[in-house]
Amino acid sequence: MKRILNFALLVFAIAAVLSLIGCRRSGRVIYRNSSKSGVDRNVDEKSTTARAVEIRVTMAHNQTAMDNPYVFGAEAFKEKLEQVSGGGAEAVLYHGTMTEDEGELLKKLQSGEANIVVISPGLVTALGVEEVDIFSLEYLFDSFAHWGSTLDGAFGTELSGIVSDKTNGQIKILGYWSAGVRDYYGKKPIYSPGDLAGMTIRIGNSPVQRQFWSSCGATPVSVGWGELFNALNEGKVDSAENDYTNFSLKNHHNARNGKYVCETEHDFTTRLMLVDGKFYDSLSSEQQSWLSQAAKYATQVERQKTFEQASSSKAKVVSDGAVVVENKDIDTDSFRRIARPIQDEFARKTGMERFIKMVRENK
Repeated sequence: MKRILNFALLVFAIAAVLSLIGCRRSGRVIYRNSSKSGVDRNVDEKSTTARAVEIRVTMAHNQTAMDNPYVFGAEAFKEKLEQVSGGGAEAVLYHGTMTEDEGELLKKLQSGEANIVVISPGLVTALGVEEVDIFSLEYLFDSFAHWGSTLDGAFGTELSGIVSDKTNGQIKILGYWSAGVRDYYGKKPIYSPGDLAGMTIRIGNSPVQRQFWSSCGATPVSVGWGELFNALNEGKVDSAENDYTNFSLKNHHNARNGKYVCETEHDFTTRLMLVDGKFYDSLSSEQQSWLSQAAKYATQVERQKTFEQASSSKAKVVSDGAVVVENKDIDTDSFRRIARPIQDEFARKTGMERFIKMVRENK
């Protein structure tokens, strides 16, 4: 009996030693409370201590569809910010949940409720920066390549300086995002400016946009983005203009007055990624570098996603039954003849002749 007991104790001791050796060699930790709950991760035996959070950055935009390029850009900002800071910075994102109204987003930025927002350039003109309305000029850019190379050069750098100077440093541009290329869509097809006579069209609040569409014979109207589907479907507005991705995510092409999509390609659209100047100036140079790196990466991701989704969004619109008039079948020269004098007039009034020249010479 004693021999049996000793043998059992020996077996138990050997099993315990082997178990300890196995645990030491595997170095496995199960993260039950992470975003990948229940997944085993191999880690080094030397644990690392995460850097304490120094800043929390609140970023908001007005798009609620989770496959919108804005969402990808915002998520990329968060990812890169937290990566380059080593955990020293944390981003809180609002995907259209703070507000869908861009004007309200600007107010949130000014009040400090949001540190970073993505909005249309036209809203910045209300702050006394009329130069920014250059992005509202129709037929300013000819292609995505033309648009990108212009904004990523001296044009974009100098305009950022103007915004900072004219807002007394209260607002700074972190990046130039894309909202695709905008086309007309409405209750009937159009091929030339004359086809717009007597029609209402929902556009932004920019004076130069209103001047352009009025010169084409249409009547510009203001409708909130969140209310536009109902306005089109109930016949309260005859037409609108936006890019394939944004209007298809809101199903505008399925509305009664959204069936005909005409590729006017009148606006290779810019959106501004803005940061609250007071917040930015309160950061250390290292923390500002984190924001700059994250913003640059987010801008690249958002643009690429916009370009990728353009063709797939068009395919969805066609498969849903919309009628598409392609760009080659539209008299864009007639539209451009209306747009160019408006561009020149804007440049004279705002002192932006050199900027217009930069755009035209960069083709």
